[in-house]
Amino acid sequence: LRSDPNSSTIPILIASAKGSEFDKVIGLDEGADDYIVKPFGMMELVSRIKALLRRSIKSKEEGLKCGSLKLEEKSRTVFIEGKKLELSKKEFDLLYFLMRHVNQVITREQILEKIWGYSYEGETRTVDVHIGMLRNKLENHKNYIKTVRGIGYKLEKAE
Repeated sequence: LRSDPNSSTIPILIASAKGSEFDKVIGLDEGADDYIVKPFGMMELVSRIKALLRRSIKSKEEGLKCGSLKLEEKSRTVFIEGKKLELSKKEFDLLYFLMRHVNQVITREQILEKIWGYSYEGETRTVDVHIGMLRNKLENHKNYIKTVRGIGYKLEKAE
């Protein structure tokens, strides 16, 4: 689930009969957000799920960050070093998608599917053009968007 960009942000709770500390550590280290050992009460399970959802919603409201780049989804605004960037709808959607998957390689096809929709019949050059426009607007921070030759792109904080 964590490696798929479409499900990487879904909260994961493991409910298992394996209750040793080692099993819990393995589950959490593999990407789970919480771990509960059977048998458990339904009230505890519901409370843990509610807590996971609260944390998930809170992090979404706070916005996304990558280095000096900050994106606020609700207001659809982007700041770099505190300066507001003016982005088109597609540029914002593209940056948002990349920021939701920082350090993950995203294929051109995944970008086309997510940003332009399943029925988009255009060339993958559309993605390259929009990435270029987005890089121009990022100015000194354009190197946050890395090209992965033959595959697509990834967003990462430049060193």
